[in-house]
Amino acid sequence: MEWLNYHHLLYFWSVAKHGTVAKASEDLRLTQPTISAQIRALEDTLGEKLFLRSGKYLVLTEMGHVAFRYAEDIFSLGQDFMSTIKSRSVGRPVRLVVGIADAVPKQFASHLLKSTFKPSQSIRMLCLADKLNQLVADLSIHRLDLVIADSMVPPNINVHIYSHLMGESGVTLFATAKLAARFRGRFPKSLERAPFLLPTSHTTLRQLLDEWFVRKNLHPIVVGEFDDSGTLQAFGREGYGIFPGVTVMEKEICRQYQVQIVGRLESVKRRFYALTVERRLKHPAVLAIVESARKKLLA
Repeated sequence: MEWLNYHHLLYFWSVAKHGTVAKASEDLRLTQPTISAQIRALEDTLGEKLFLRSGKYLVLTEMGHVAFRYAEDIFSLGQDFMSTIKSRSVGRPVRLVVGIADAVPKQFASHLLKSTFKPSQSIRMLCLADKLNQLVADLSIHRLDLVIADSMVPPNINVHIYSHLMGESGVTLFATAKLAARFRGRFPKSLERAPFLLPTSHTTLRQLLDEWFVRKNLHPIVVGEFDDSGTLQAFGREGYGIFPGVTVMEKEICRQYQVQIVGRLESVKRRFYALTVERRLKHPAVLAIVESARKKLLA
């Protein structure tokens, strides 16, 4: 395995930021010949030129831009690491960066994240929502501490990430009072040709629902498909159609969106996972989230 000399990378990074060896020399308190020699050593290691001269300035080559992006990530992670260590040692807030897959119900995710705010544990949280593939990519390079998802790591993604099962919940169908009264009777046969708001076809929940419709020989009218669960439920609140939600959050969904239960799909189970780069969970806030999920889902 070839090892990168991080001193060389640091000198390159400084020159790339400042645009000249002279300014980098002042910043690093090193002589200009020393910095120039270290950058040449890095270029020899990579087998690529990283700078071209443009007047009195140095500009990045195509490979230089690639190297600079990696250097930014590397030194940013190093600063985060030192901040985390120092914060723990002096009682400052522990930093938690968590990603929430867009298919995960927002009420459920919110419930889990609240568990990290305890009198005995000071947390500074950064919460991001995105598609699962993007979150997994960010997790793999340590930009995230945790991803909350409704599926395991996709098999086509070849990274060392562990899927920790937090539990499962049934699926409930919700609608406004008017729609619920119309379609609740003779459930589930009453759902034939009923208007539905559903997740998009690539999501785990949509696949489960489609399989259930086939088993029950039902043909719903899909009036809307959504990537984001929050947007889907907001349309459901306006009465555009029946929409699914996790059974474990029934009370919260009914209260927040002012809807009623149409029926429960007892045979449909939705699983939730904590995705991390650790085989064994260590981060105190991640442990609190997983423990809260298991209490909620296994109650």
